[in-house]
Amino acid sequence: MTLTAPAGTAAPPSPPPAEAARPSAVRRAWATVSPYAYIAPFFTLFAAFGLFPLVYTAFVSLYRVELQTPGDMEWRGLGNYTALFADEFFWTALRNTFTIGVLSTVPQLVMALGLAHLLHYKLRGRTFFRTAMLLPYATSVAAATLVFAQLFGRDFGLVNYALGLVGIGPVDWQTGTVASQIAVSSIVVWRWTGYNALIYLAGMQSIPSELYEAAEMDGASRWRQFLHVTLPGLRPTIVFTVVVSTIGATQLFGEPLLYEGSVSGGVSHQYQTLGLYLYEQGWGFFHLGRAAAIAWVMFLLIVVLVGANALLARRRSRKEAGR
Repeated sequence: MTLTAPAGTAAPPSPPPAEAARPSAVRRAWATVSPYAYIAPFFTLFAAFGLFPLVYTAFVSLYRVELQTPGDMEWRGLGNYTALFADEFFWTALRNTFTIGVLSTVPQLVMALGLAHLLHYKLRGRTFFRTAMLLPYATSVAAATLVFAQLFGRDFGLVNYALGLVGIGPVDWQTGTVASQIAVSSIVVWRWTGYNALIYLAGMQSIPSELYEAAEMDGASRWRQFLHVTLPGLRPTIVFTVVVSTIGATQLFGEPLLYEGSVSGGVSHQYQTLGLYLYEQGWGFFHLGRAAAIAWVMFLLIVVLVGANALLARRRSRKEAGR
């Protein structure tokens, strides 16, 4: 049976080809543009609060600018940088930054790796210990530094009291160069060890358990499993923590500032870091141009250190891949 349209009625007109193709063209255009629209807020904020301050700091570092009169700018070219490199306190701050960075980064990462290895195995109450390790990281820098300043007090500090129990005389933890740097480094170690331990623990949990089972069947002890299974599997994570810790050590500011409350980093600048030196030049002596130059030197130093770490890690990976 064939159905026909009633007489006198006409079939609806079909849309023109251009109108039929328009929705699909709009959808294709949106599919092309939408990824950029999704990431645009991030890049907008980064350009406003990250890229622009960086470029403007480089611009200011070429001028003589004082904090009292920021509108009066006198061209100096590289004069701020030459004056900076001729200042002995800059080299002292650079040396202190390196020393405190080594004293805080190396013990911190070694202890974090050991703690993560212990928590990786089945341990009663390990959830509590994992949570407890984050408490120092959650503590404010001011509170932690003030407590450690009391612990390292010369006359009534708990550290000197403990040293006296084993026959060691009181140590001046604030005026001694090595002693004050160890005290400042201990604050950094206390705050960041648990954080890095949890990062290592997450990396260990991503290593396939079959590798440990195979190593155990071959008679490998836990120590050998750690050396030949855990460490190779954690290499990218270790590189990441080394890079982040290097950046943090270069920018160290809060702990040395609050340890004694002086921007000079002690009576003889014995623990003044580059961050404190920048603050002293910009907000102590009001030399914003020189402070901007210090900021850019710190930025270039971080780039060099991170690049060196990445180069060493890549060379080691190629060497092991060629075996």
